[in-house]
Amino acid sequence: QVHVVESGGGLVQPGGSLRLSCAASESRFSINTMGWYRQAPGNQRELVATITRGGITNYAYSVKGRFTISRDNAKNTVYLQMNSLKPEDTAVYYCTVRVALTDYWGQGTQVTVSS
Repeated sequence: QVHVVESGGGLVQPGGSLRLSCAASESRFSINTMGWYRQAPGNQRELVATITRGGITNYAYSVKGRFTISRDNAKNTVYLQMNSLKPEDTAVYYCTVRVALTDYWGQGTQVTVSS
């Protein structure tokens, strides 16, 4: 079992920035892809960004150029730097990590973009 814990959410004004962090517990297997998804009220959960162990990234079109995903393999941690935030970025952000063939999810952290 791998435990995943997100942090860094909060309330920010439009145009502002936030940095999310996600730490995964130790595992006997290497952590492969790590990523962020989000879910706004009434919407389905959607991909935000993913990053492979080797550093290959993938972004949703809506966040390209504004969000940056990165990871520290030594710390089993993934980050999401969010800049130029918009009200439509408001959602619960979930971290996911893939270990072997299993995806583990965190409990989510709320991000609210509002003036």
